[in-house]
Amino acid sequence: MTGAGLTRAVWQGFTVRRRVTGALVGLGVSGLMGCVARPCVQSARVPTIDGSAGVGAAAIDSFSGEYRYLSNFWLAAVTYEGKRYPSVEHAYQAAKTLDVGERARIAGLATASEAKRAGRGLRVRVDWEQVKLGVMEQCVRDKFLNHADLGAKLLATGEAELVEGNDWGDRFWGVCEGRGENHLGKILMKVRSELRRGKGGG
Repeated sequence: MTGAGLTRAVWQGFTVRRRVTGALVGLGVSGLMGCVARPCVQSARVPTIDGSAGVGAAAIDSFSGEYRYLSNFWLAAVTYEGKRYPSVEHAYQAAKTLDVGERARIAGLATASEAKRAGRGLRVRVDWEQVKLGVMEQCVRDKFLNHADLGAKLLATGEAELVEGNDWGDRFWGVCEGRGENHLGKILMKVRSELRRGKGGG
């Protein structure tokens, strides 16, 4: 098969290459794990600097490399309930408790990884399951509204679907082995829409 529309797909974790307007675009196929019974295709709409999107379907399926800033572990200070935290992860973990001393302790930790470990040891507030989505949305919104450089990067993803692909089994906030609710990705896309409209969500 030849010509400008040539598509070569090699499954089982290799590479998909698509010829788009004369240029080959190489795509990682991390999302193809487990797709043995039937073909599982991901194509990419590559965002441009002005936030528009190129040809094809869209997905950014890993918050790493150039998209690491989408991760909650990215060090960008956020404010939650009047207290400053080094990252979204710090704020989210601290919100699991109403103990102001524990919140202050977590705010003082050097890394997001340490904050996550500290959160696992907390006595979690009784309403946590009811409020955690709202907490995450508030913290993520604060991150991108109050750091202009990060807001601009988020807008530059255009209409790309944002998916927190992971290999540690998180199917609530992200997607693992093709399955998951991807709540973090949905929150990021909601905040992106708010930024595009010039609103703060509040």
